[in-house]
Amino acid sequence: MISYILGEWFTLSLMAIALGMDAFSVSLGMGMIGLRLRRIAMIGLLIGLFHVIMPFIGMLLGNILSKQFGSFAVLMGGILLIVLGIQMFINSFSKEEDTSLVRGFGLLIFAFTVSLDSFSVGLSLGMSGVHTIVALFLFGLASTILTWLGFLLAKKVSGILGSYSELIGGSILCAFGLQLIL
Repeated sequence: MISYILGEWFTLSLMAIALGMDAFSVSLGMGMIGLRLRRIAMIGLLIGLFHVIMPFIGMLLGNILSKQFGSFAVLMGGILLIVLGIQMFINSFSKEEDTSLVRGFGLLIFAFTVSLDSFSVGLSLGMSGVHTIVALFLFGLASTILTWLGFLLAKKVSGILGSYSELIGGSILCAFGLQLIL
């Protein structure tokens, strides 16, 4: 019985890290715009919350929508990442620093986009009968920590790259969006 529980925790931990890697990758791109640590902390917590809410909704819906919504979620996530990347790319030519991508509605879109894949995973987990609370806790924790790491690493790199960092960040987001679509 203990080996089954440990195996489930290990599997869910690996799944949580895999889901959080999207947040890490995207935060590397978004982190190039130079944010304060307080904003980074808040964004990480919001993304962690979305990585709890989205799979929970997916688990509730279970088998009903899994086949129809899975590919749509990936497509929408890719399109939203490309839109965010293009906006960031365009903003890189502006003299003033624009942090609207990580404020208000832009932040909600950002958090929603990187958690779409966890919705699809939640759909499949809802059918398998895993411990919901454990899975949701691990998903939220991993995505929060990986988001923080991505932003902090990007913050260090952006100081080295200077004004080109936002251009590179937008390109990274577009590349991840295209990767999701293709």
